[in-house]
Amino acid sequence: MNMAERQNGKILEVAHLSTDFQTEQGIVQAVRDVSFHLNTGEVLGIVGESGSGKSVTMLSIMGLLSDNGWVREGSVLFDGRELSPVGLAGQELRAYERKMQGIRGNEIGMIFQDPMTYLNPVLRIDKQLMEPLILHKRLSKDEAYKQAIKLMEMVGIPSPERRLRQYPHEFSGGMRQRV
Repeated sequence: MNMAERQNGKILEVAHLSTDFQTEQGIVQAVRDVSFHLNTGEVLGIVGESGSGKSVTMLSIMGLLSDNGWVREGSVLFDGRELSPVGLAGQELRAYERKMQGIRGNEIGMIFQDPMTYLNPVLRIDKQLMEPLILHKRLSKDEAYKQAIKLMEMVGIPSPERRLRQYPHEFSGGMRQRV
């Protein structure tokens, strides 16, 4: 997809997504037949009652379901590429996970509602912010450090050089979300 097509087209298209979980009580259908699309340059809010499947829908799109969960049916097109693992097993499933590791954090990301659930409390902010830059952007440690400072400045975190050496509990909730 070239830039002109991308600007006028759908960057994310979810069609008939259904996600299940195996529990001790049997199979739970957590997401049933969810469809939506997002055009380039748009913002989409997913709202609903607690337990309605908002988070599971996003985890399904990102390929981040727990071991007892799977996408039963549906399609997830991101930038023209199919991301749904429906029907994959063995080698195909391992290839899917490798593909998603290259996409997650590099091209698509998820900002969790509670920042303390995704920041490791025993690791400093620099380690957690620099790691994806090193892995996904293939930056050196020095380049990743400089980029981390720039990113913190971009989201309005004061004294980024000092803040990078701190731990998540030393940040406000809003600052943790921005990290």
